[in-house]
Amino acid sequence: MTIELDALDLGTIAPVDEDARQQAEQRQLTLTKPPGALGELEVLGNQLSAISGECPPPVPEPGLVVVFAADHGVQAQKVSPWPQEITVQMAANIAAGGAGVNVLARAAGAQVRIVDLGMLTPVPGVDDRRIAPGTADFTVGPAMTREQALTAIETGRELARQAADEGYRVLVPGEVGIGNTTPAAALVAVFTGRPAVEVTGRGAGADDVMLARKAAVIDAGIALNQASADDPLGALAAVGGFEHAAMVGLILGAAELRLPLVLDGVIACSAALVAVALCPAVQGYLVGGHAGAEPAIQAAHQKLGLRPLVDLGLRLGEGSGGAAALPQVVMAARILHEMATFADAGVTDSPEPPTTISGPPTTISGPPTTNPGPPDTTPEPIEASA
Repeated sequence: MTIELDALDLGTIAPVDEDARQQAEQRQLTLTKPPGALGELEVLGNQLSAISGECPPPVPEPGLVVVFAADHGVQAQKVSPWPQEITVQMAANIAAGGAGVNVLARAAGAQVRIVDLGMLTPVPGVDDRRIAPGTADFTVGPAMTREQALTAIETGRELARQAADEGYRVLVPGEVGIGNTTPAAALVAVFTGRPAVEVTGRGAGADDVMLARKAAVIDAGIALNQASADDPLGALAAVGGFEHAAMVGLILGAAELRLPLVLDGVIACSAALVAVALCPAVQGYLVGGHAGAEPAIQAAHQKLGLRPLVDLGLRLGEGSGGAAALPQVVMAARILHEMATFADAGVTDSPEPPTTISGPPTTISGPPTTNPGPPDTTPEPIEASA
């Protein structure tokens, strides 16, 4: 395992710059607002400074959503109500610009790139980085070999470097793959220590029977393959997917390049847990995109210490929640760049102390007030509402 991790060269990833964060925190105090008045946008702006090592931080735009597509052998256990042909159809739709993630990314001024890591069938117009036509069924053995997991990680990392070379300044990992919430929940169970039944959600519409089977499948796969957080690469290979592994690489690459990485839903969050297990310094580069409907997202956010930027009940995947959060990331940086300081605006930078009244207490002279009688207890008329 040591040789494998040495091949990843994780020593190139440095922790975020806490001095830059402190500079940003001090600058926030000089801006024309009460301290903390912009809430999480201030916290995020400070984090962006720590990520870049600069205050104010570079404005994180343009953004790129990298959508990884793959199929899953565990779908043989009927963990999703949808046929695997949907993976190919949705990948083609994303490549054509017609999916939800395309619309949200355009609204945020971001681009979308779709990459085939292992669909059953290749799709014209999709970047072909196929490792195999789908993973294996992890209820009968590992989903991938360790070598395949490493290849997928390196592919994601290479795509992060390519994006940076092309001028992108914030990355969002997305995915498409029927059945992929099952390996995601399995990874979240392994890396948070929570039982599968607690972190397994309905994905793309599982009913109660399918949901129970899905949790049982996850338990069986974890036990059979002895997946453990003590061996992050082994756990990823055992119960993960090609797109999960590629997301791990994209996250590692973003941290290496000091770029913010805005997480999407349960697939991206499960990949983030693996990435942080491999390299704890990565945690400071992660931004929680959205709260989502899958229970595993909340478990992963708690483990990673993240607070999502938006909570819109999204459950689409594709990177859509991360794309929806991108405007808030840009706002957080622009506040530190563009908001006037108290000195610049000529505004008093602290409230006046409360006025105190000095001197002897005021006395009331004159005859005492006589009692006018009992109070009027007649109720006020009630005004009818429209």
